[in-house]
Parts: sequence; C-alpha cells; structure tokens
Amino acid sequence: MSFEKFIKQELTGWMVAEGEHADIVLSTRIRLARNLQKHLFPISASQEDANDVSEALNHAVETMEDHHFTGTTMKDLTPLERQILVEKHLVSPQLIDPKKHGSVLLSEDETISIMVNEEDHIRIQCIYPGFQIDQAYEHADQVDSELEKNLDYAFDETFGYLTSCPSNTGTGMRASVMMHLPALTITKQIERIIPAISRLGMVVRGSYGEGSEALGNIYQISNQITLGKSEEEILKDLESIAKRLIAHEKKSRELLLAKSEVHLENRLFRALGTLTHSRILPSAEAAKCLSDVRLGIDLGIFENIDMSILNELMIFMQPGFLQQYAGAELTSDERDILRAQLFRNRLGVGKSSVPEQDTDPS
Repeated sequence: MSFEKFIKQELTGWMVAEGEHADIVLSTRIRLARNLQKHLFPISASQEDANDVSEALNHAVETMEDHHFTGTTMKDLTPLERQILVEKHLVSPQLIDPKKHGSVLLSEDETISIMVNEEDHIRIQCIYPGFQIDQAYEHADQVDSELEKNLDYAFDETFGYLTSCPSNTGTGMRASVMMHLPALTITKQIERIIPAISRLGMVVRGSYGEGSEALGNIYQISNQITLGKSEEEILKDLESIAKRLIAHEKKSRELLLAKSEVHLENRLFRALGTLTHSRILPSAEAAKCLSDVRLGIDLGIFENIDMSILNELMIFMQPGFLQQYAGAELTSDERDILRAQLFRNRLGVGKSSVPEQDTDPS
C-alpha cells in the first residue's frame, strides 16, 4: 500500500463521531513510550544508530500476524506532507523535526501509529473515536506485546520502562481524552476546573498537545504521572475525571438553555451563518464557529448536519490540508479565502437554506 493514501485521505478513524459520549468526547488516545536495550536514546543517537533501531522495529513488525503497517521516513516526505500527518493527529510535532531521524508506521485504518526515533525509540499510539479508554488501551497493549516478542525493551524492575524524559518513566503510558467543552468555557467554569484537575495528577492542553491552544473549546486531558502507578490505576483515574467533566459540561449546557435560550440560539445561528456564508474565514474564527455549531447539533437546535462533517472540517481547515487541496503554497489570506469556500461547500450542499456557492480563492 502506498503511503500517499494517508496523506490524501481527509477522514481518519477517530473522526466518525461514534463511541460513548461522542457528543463531548471526540477521541481517546493511548500512547506507550518504549526504548531498546543496548541502543543510544534518540537524543544522543546518530543516523546509523537510528537506522539500527528502525531496522529492528521493521523486522518485529513484519512478524506480526494480526496487524499490518505501511511506513515512511520523515525525510522522504515533503514539509507539507509531514505537516498534514500532524494535523491528522497521526504523528507528533516533534517527530517531523528535520533535525531528527524519525519515521512512522501506520495501520490501514490509521487507528495505530508507531512513531520511531522521536523522543524515544518507539511510541505506539492508538486513537479511538469517542470515550473508549479500555478498548484503546487493549489495542495498544496488544500491539506492544506483539512487538516485545522480537524486541528487547529497556526495562528496570524498580523504575519500569526507561524513557528519555523521566516524566515518562514507569508505565511509559500517556492516556488522554480530547473533549469539546463549550458550555464550561462560555460560563468560564473551565478557568477553575483546570487547576483542580492539575492537582489530581492530570494535565489539560490544547488539541495538539503540549504548547497548543484550546482552539474551538477542545481540550486534551491526560495523566501527568507515569511512575508509581499501574496502567489500570492511570486509566481508572482518567476515566473518573473525564466522567466528572462530562457531567459538568452537560449540566452547564442545560443551565445555558434554561437561563438564556434566545441568547444562546442567537450565538449558535450566527456561527452557522458565518460558516455557510463567509468569503474570508480565519482559522481561529472557524474553530470558534465550529464549536458553536457542534454545540447546536448536540442540543438538538440544528438538524440534518452530519457531525462527521464537522470532525472532517476540523482537520480540513488546517494550513497543510488547505494547501494540499489547492495544489499550491498559499499565503495566509489565500488560505482564509479557500477555507471559507470549502466550508460553504461542505455545509451548504443539499441544504435548501444555504445555497452552494463556488468562488475562486485566488
């Protein structure tokens, strides 16, 4: 299978808007960090060292019976193609650093990605749609166990899995849920919730992880502690906090409707109008309006809008995808024009209230 398929395909497995609590939890991710014994960690590795790790991993993958992967090195991709993989959440921003010797292996449905020679030798990532913590962990653990049959992991009986960064030592696991929390954000409750979550050993980031903004009211909640807790304990803690956040968000949505229904509807319909009629649409405004339209669908205010289209547009609105669609490098202004056109087309087709319009972005 050609790796080009993963670049050109907009939809990926976690975007299907399925799974428990899919109205609030967009996806569940498990990431396992592993290193190989007798190999320098990536931070100190040469190209030759990195090639040895890649070769060992490729051999282990070839012997797997239940999983099949297609891979590529980062240096074999253009900067735009690398950016698209980040936008689809298939690799981390750190992996595509041209100074590193990174590569990636992807399962056909893009549920599993194995990042090679990022911060650690191996990072197994499993993403499921909705709130599916146990299922995502079981899948990631299965891949990990199959690889371990042919790889000698760096493991210490006292400290657990050894990693480049001490904060990942122990289980080597980061479990996270990507949540849409518009009501908690609108009511500003999120400002007191984030510090409270941090005190419970969790961290709250934007949708693209460390250092990213929570554009579109989308937050990523993950465990901060990997040492001194078992995988089961970490998963249980995350599940408990996520369920409490879900309950708070639902309650806040109910209160918004009860106290200011007309004002809320006005906000949501204005957002829909912006997405379906704008001629220039900056990414921050698109993310905010997407959040409002998603909330309108969840509250039953909007009908006949497919949630999977909104998930697709979350990715399609990103700079890399826009430029791939255009087949050319675009300025910021050109991207804003093309983004507006694509939103009109995707949300307007087949809906009598919003006629399709096609405008040349250039």
